[in-house]
Amino acid sequence: VQLQASGGGLVQAGGSLRLSCSASGRTFSGCRLAWFRQAPGKERSFVAAITWTGGGTYYADSVKGRFTISRDSAKNTMYLQMNSLKPEDTAVYYCAAGLPPISAAFFSGSYNSWGQGTLVTVSS
Repeated sequence: VQLQASGGGLVQAGGSLRLSCSASGRTFSGCRLAWFRQAPGKERSFVAAITWTGGGTYYADSVKGRFTISRDSAKNTMYLQMNSLKPEDTAVYYCAAGLPPISAAFFSGSYNSWGQGTLVTVSS
């Protein structure tokens, strides 16, 4: 499956952005999807994940209550609504798809399809 991430940009602290991740080549049915991010000089880290069938969601503690992951089955698209953005949220955001069990959903190595990344910059 090929993933296409979009929606990044420059926003002031406290603002909002919505990222999208669409798939081509197959549907997301049966997959677990996730967002990861990588800040300059840091390792890629887990942000949020969603089970396509059933819609169960999981979040990193740093984004709980501010970010919401969702999916639109009809559009075969996943979203990340980011509110109350902070400068420390600045990073390249990547969407990923795979079949990891829940216990492995937080690890980037568990996913075998990745989008190209979209840059989110939060100014103070």
